[in-house]
Amino acid sequence: MENVKWSYHDRVVKITLKRPPANALSSVTLKELSSVLDEIEKNDELRVVIIHGEGRFFSAGADIKEFTSIKSNEQFAQYGKYGQDLFERIEIFAKPIIACIHGAALGGGLELAMACHFRIVAEDAKLGLPELQLGLIPGFAGTQRLPKYVGVARAAEMLLTSKAITGTEAVQYGLANHAFPEQELLNKTEEIAKFIAKKSPASIKAVITLLNAAKTKEYYAGVEKEAELFGEVFSSNDAKEGISAFIEKREPEFKGN
Repeated sequence: MENVKWSYHDRVVKITLKRPPANALSSVTLKELSSVLDEIEKNDELRVVIIHGEGRFFSAGADIKEFTSIKSNEQFAQYGKYGQDLFERIEIFAKPIIACIHGAALGGGLELAMACHFRIVAEDAKLGLPELQLGLIPGFAGTQRLPKYVGVARAAEMLLTSKAITGTEAVQYGLANHAFPEQELLNKTEEIAKFIAKKSPASIKAVITLLNAAKTKEYYAGVEKEAELFGEVFSSNDAKEGISAFIEKREPEFKGN
């Protein structure tokens, strides 16, 4: 595989995003991640999954340069729906998936982390959904999952300001479970994963099923609406300006159309 690698030891799987420097979530990366989940699902010896990033970041978000190859809002909505479906699969996956976050989890990277069953973070990691800086909106269910963890008011502030929070703040807000110094992060995450891996797989699967039973029809309606608006916003001139500005490393000038 080009962008994702995986290995396992003592019933714990480590999936590594390896697309430096930012581990951007291209369509290829998402498909490779899905293929790895297929393999893990088939192997009863594998009990717990850790997702982390190689290099400086967990994942700094979607591959913005790839957006320039998408020609219609329908294609963009389909792209959002694919990411939503994959992240939904992660959230209901029968084996616990832990996001191990260092550096930054931004945009699609944070959406991936929020789909995991819980999150362990470096104290100085940056977590945020900065899509509005590009004239876009989150498209992988970020607008629906973030309020679930941090509440509507904090979610509104994070989304509308595009400002990231630290790993320590993420724990305070309820977005992450534990924060550790970065040099301890992976070892601490592995300790937690190995502890869980000793539990009964049937019991673990039942708990995950019950946790997801709390999701409402309104949640799924919101996710569907997000994919629709993700496509609509992409067709705006502001979105085109935001994407161009990002690629050209300049401040965007939004006109409101």
